[in-house]
Amino acid sequence: MNLALSDIESKEIIPGFHGKMIHSETMTLAFWEVEKGATVPEHSHINEQIMHVLEGDFEFKVAGVTKIYRPGELAIIPCNIPHSGKALTPCKLMDIFSPVREEYK
Repeated sequence: MNLALSDIESKEIIPGFHGKMIHSETMTLAFWEVEKGATVPEHSHINEQIMHVLEGDFEFKVAGVTKIYRPGELAIIPCNIPHSGKALTPCKLMDIFSPVREEYK
């Protein structure tokens, strides 16, 4: 399958988080454009997650530990671990989830 991000419709999943989702049989890949100041409240899910900052500064809290992530930095979030975040600047993020994030379809 060949895809282009320009052909994928963006969805605002939570206020300020605009995502383009790609789903395979076992994974979801999300490309986010995040508005400055937008927050994702603390939550957890069954999906393992890898978060990669492409642009901007993103404050991310995982299992009670807060760090500011900058371009090129990644965080690995195990299944069912509480996490939250805030865009300190406009950001572009990429998330990988396994298994598929069904609620993002």
